[in-house]
Amino acid sequence: MDWKLLQQSILATAFSLGTKVLGAIALYIVGRWLIGMAMRLVSRLLRGYKLDETVMAYLTSIISVLLNIVLVLALLGFFGVETTSFAALLAGAGLAIGTAWGGLLSHFAAGIFMVILRPFKVGDFISAGGVTGTVHEIGLFSTTIIAPDNVVNFVGNGKIFSDNIQNYTTNPYRRVELTAQLAHSVDPKDAIARLRAAVKAIPNVVSQPAPDIEIGTFNERGAVLVVRPYTSNDTYWQVYFDTNRVIREVCAEAGYPVPELHYKFAQAAAAAGQ
Repeated sequence: MDWKLLQQSILATAFSLGTKVLGAIALYIVGRWLIGMAMRLVSRLLRGYKLDETVMAYLTSIISVLLNIVLVLALLGFFGVETTSFAALLAGAGLAIGTAWGGLLSHFAAGIFMVILRPFKVGDFISAGGVTGTVHEIGLFSTTIIAPDNVVNFVGNGKIFSDNIQNYTTNPYRRVELTAQLAHSVDPKDAIARLRAAVKAIPNVVSQPAPDIEIGTFNERGAVLVVRPYTSNDTYWQVYFDTNRVIREVCAEAGYPVPELHYKFAQAAAAAGQ
């Protein structure tokens, strides 16, 4: 065995392989740079058509995936892999995977329908698929929703589209649902008048429609008032907490007694417990 010839052959092969690896790395870097530049150009072009942010994000996501697939095929071709055979193999594998994982196709189709039918858009506050929060992105297979506690949720498009969708942002205002428990000795009309004036003065409570403050029901402690101011979605929690505070302050300033369980009802409840 000619060891010198073998060594030269190994060195030549290593040099050729190393050159290809370096070339592939260079091709990858240039390809990623070109993809980034192309995506910026596409985004600028789509903005020129004044498309909705939701549609833009969805289209750019699809284009980005396709360009990255082209880059992978180019790298395989650079190494001498027959891309036509690989494409056929990829198509066959895709068919098999698609059959086994049909849910992915349903998520993809649901994403397309959501972009077309537009039950919500990026930036809307929704409740869908068991998650409530602000829509951050509608992707190829899942939608990103950021919950009020800043937790990021990835929900399958199929799950969202096949479930009920509540969009809190579509209408200009929404209603805050609260109650005020009164004692038997308190005149509900007096409490309603006081609360109506105080609630109207809360910042960001809209004047039309006016806050709903009425007797909602009765229990063993007395009348229960429903207190329902209206506000925009952005200020919902501010109005919610301010209304709770106002209910407490109005009752304290009016000198209303603390609602307590009536003696007769307490006896009846105790007897029922026995």
